[in-house]
Amino acid sequence: MAGYETKIRLHIKPRISGVKLCEVTDDTLDDLYRLLETAPCPTNKGKPLDDGQTARFLGTVREPCGNRACDGGLTHHCLRDAPLWTVYAATGVRRSEALGMHWSLIRWDEGAIELGWVVVEEGNAYRLRKLTKDGDDNALIYVDQSVMNVLKWQEQRQDAERERLGSEWVDHDLVFARDGFKLYRGEAGALRTPRRSRRGGARCGTGCTFLSFRVHDWRHSKVTNDLEAGENPVEVSANVRHHSPGYTMARYGHSRKDGARRLAASGAGRLGLSSLV
Repeated sequence: MAGYETKIRLHIKPRISGVKLCEVTDDTLDDLYRLLETAPCPTNKGKPLDDGQTARFLGTVREPCGNRACDGGLTHHCLRDAPLWTVYAATGVRRSEALGMHWSLIRWDEGAIELGWVVVEEGNAYRLRKLTKDGDDNALIYVDQSVMNVLKWQEQRQDAERERLGSEWVDHDLVFARDGFKLYRGEAGALRTPRRSRRGGARCGTGCTFLSFRVHDWRHSKVTNDLEAGENPVEVSANVRHHSPGYTMARYGHSRKDGARRLAASGAGRLGLSSLV
């Protein structure tokens, strides 16, 4: 119900709320879908980041803050979000999927992450729900060894936090559980809510402006940048769990103008078309 409420509020009510339910026809819905394809919800118009901006941001969040209380160690709060931001950027997973990751579903030997749970909102609270989007139970995404190393660092950081807090840590097998920074007793180890992980921002180098963006913008950026780099659309679509490569290309392929032109020029060159004019 929480998921449907959001879709109705953002996508349906602003456009066809004046139409009586009994008057909604197939044509009404077809027109709505075409409108959403060309003029999506304003809240979906985020800031795409190129690979360079993402790399500079990730470099920033991995730098110790340098305060007197900071020794650059695993448990200092200034580094607490670095693994989460890295996984967002490197995989393009949805925010609810990242926060629902379980240690028992990390396949270390295969270099893969099994997505079995998502975080959903119910009223003013959040809970874990079994992953059922698109009928895809326990989806598997493959990652680079560098991402697995980041997860290993997160595991070490969480072990250190668990040892520091002792009985105050309540383990729920969550990869990105809430730690002991500014939390009440009993919250450490528990579910981390999406509202606490909604936006990102950092200075990305000398003279660079402050980057502020939504987590979902990284998902959009990853797909766009992968396609721009000439990666296989089938694999790109599968790893971000779109229902088909056709959807991925229709939704994100419009920005691949330069790549399409290079493809056209290459094909024309192989056919010797330049000799015909």
